[in-house]
Amino acid sequence: MLRTRIIPCLLLRDDGLVKTVRFSAPSYIGDPVNTVRIFNELEVDELTFLDIEASRMGRGPNVQILRDIANECFMPLAYGGGIRTVQDAERIFQIGFEKVVVNSALFDTPTLVSDMAQKFGSQAVIVAIDAKRQALRGYQVASRSATVLHRRDPVEWAREVERLGAGEILLTSVDREGTWKGFDVDLTARVSAAVGIPVIANGGAGSLQDIGEVVKRGGASAVGLGSMVVYQSRGMGVLVNFPDRARLAREIS
Repeated sequence: MLRTRIIPCLLLRDDGLVKTVRFSAPSYIGDPVNTVRIFNELEVDELTFLDIEASRMGRGPNVQILRDIANECFMPLAYGGGIRTVQDAERIFQIGFEKVVVNSALFDTPTLVSDMAQKFGSQAVIVAIDAKRQALRGYQVASRSATVLHRRDPVEWAREVERLGAGEILLTSVDREGTWKGFDVDLTARVSAAVGIPVIANGGAGSLQDIGEVVKRGGASAVGLGSMVVYQSRGMGVLVNFPDRARLAREIS
């Protein structure tokens, strides 16, 4: 098992898997349950599913597809999208997921993190911070699939959600997501240095070297992968895969 967690972060839209670029232009990847079966065979340690439309469309989680995923999956699961209440989170846990990922709802109800951490434990609560660089204002936190910007600096917001009880932060660079251009290492380093909880770097991975850099220089505790685990390579077709563990271990050691 790798010391640093490498987590496929898979995007749900309706009943299918998609991949976006900078949170836009979703391309169909395939059936989520079949994809889980492949990751079972690849013996991946952990999976995260994020519904890209639930919060933006104002609807709750797609319980049926999540139940199908949980019934098939052998590894720990996290889910985010449309979770607005403690009851929503409880339903996800009852299906068989070990962690929930929250973002948009926190801007209406910041105490949701505290309430969920108190009921389920901080280890079960991941806060997603989607950060977008603005020309005049620097980084700003985004929500609702990056369609809404908030006047919050991601470092300050990270400190706040840690204080509220988050157990992990899923930090995604909106500008790098799906581009294969590498992580925003400087942003990751700033957030990682500001908090004492694990930071999962996400958005932009294009090579094993990118992964090594965001762990070593960015201080990431874990790494989320999207394009690298659903495509053969940049510009080529769909192929669900996972990087060679021996090569990964050399890059991040």
